[in-house]
Amino acid sequence: MSKVGGGRNFGWGKQMAWAGKQAVKSAFGSGHFGTVASHAARWRKFCEWAREQGIRDARDLSTAELERFANGLAQQCGKEISVGYAKNQLTTVNVVMESLRGDRSLWLKPGDYLGNRSGVRTRAPGAINRDRVGTVANKLIDQGKERVAAAGLLCRELGLRRKEASLLDLRLAKHQAETLGRVNITAGTKGGRGRYVDRWVPVSENSKLAINFATKAAGGGLTLIPAGQSLAQWLTKVSKEWSSAAASVDLGTLRDLRAAYACDRYAQITGTAAPVVAGSRLADKDIDQSARQVLSQELGHNRVDVVAAYVGSSR
Repeated sequence: MSKVGGGRNFGWGKQMAWAGKQAVKSAFGSGHFGTVASHAARWRKFCEWAREQGIRDARDLSTAELERFANGLAQQCGKEISVGYAKNQLTTVNVVMESLRGDRSLWLKPGDYLGNRSGVRTRAPGAINRDRVGTVANKLIDQGKERVAAAGLLCRELGLRRKEASLLDLRLAKHQAETLGRVNITAGTKGGRGRYVDRWVPVSENSKLAINFATKAAGGGLTLIPAGQSLAQWLTKVSKEWSSAAASVDLGTLRDLRAAYACDRYAQITGTAAPVVAGSRLADKDIDQSARQVLSQELGHNRVDVVAAYVGSSR
């Protein structure tokens, strides 16, 4: 095999796993520790596979090797690993190789080898019922866990992820909600998109109530994260305590709160219930697709196909 050049592992270091991590860190910049760590862990697994093939230098990788790796993942899908896991693994290889090389000469589309991720929601989220959400929030408040309750309510009313709700600048959010009728989600976003792309989420009266409650729960702080706790500690606490409180009313996970928001917005945009609620798509196909496009942006995915995991199938 001929080498592309630029020194071993394109000049990023002698060890392939270490070089890949350094390249990704450089590409993503500071503040994306979780993303870099996830890519580094998956890249190490790829490097183990590469060593078994006799490859110890990323310059020796070609499309043929990547395709062989992708086909190997495809054979494991449904048996040893899920399609989602396999896609993440192949996506990491794409990202790291681009970071190492500085181009996309070696880039495989996961869907071409691994099929479609099975992620269409088939059960309506229990959090559509706000009374049940309120029951869980009140239970947490009675336990002195107002901040956790506030995080859950922000997820429900603004369609936020746990991390986004936790890092939301509450003073700014309150100002934007009152003056603009929408809130720009920039902190804690997936892949750090908030640093480069605006993500405006419209607010309702329920949204404003959630933001006001979170502001009071924060006790004067800019975010819900308590003083003396790291972000990681806080996120673990939110998941654990919300899930524990929600179990009694079968409310589901924090992601189900986002799904409930999505179903509400789908109904507002299309004038019909979300497919997962109605049992099938009731809206005209073009209107349905338009709603999914809006939701993909509001949920911070920017991929229309992912919306099926929140509102159900478009068929």
